[in-house]
Amino acid sequence: MSLTKIKEARELSDAEVAEQILAVKRQLMELRLQQATGRMEKPHLFKHAKHRLAQLMTVERERQIVAEKEATEKLAASKQVAQPAPTPAVSQESEAAEPTIAQ
Repeated sequence: MSLTKIKEARELSDAEVAEQILAVKRQLMELRLQQATGRMEKPHLFKHAKHRLAQLMTVERERQIVAEKEATEKLAASKQVAQPAPTPAVSQESEAAEPTIAQ
């Protein structure tokens, strides 16, 4: 049995990724139980399960980062539309009364 490819994990939906994460965590628990009771026949399954869990959690985090970035951009865009750019108001008095430097 070969290790799974991350491409397969990226093709899953968000719900399927979450479901797969739980399934792999249960599998790891069962493997630990088998190891503790001395019934472990295939110790390489630890490596496969941990590898799969890492892939799934990576995909989940990538999607979280993209969602956060989109939300931030959307919020920034809505703030720009809601607030017009302030125009600098220069009074005529401040231009006429420029400070002089005494030497």
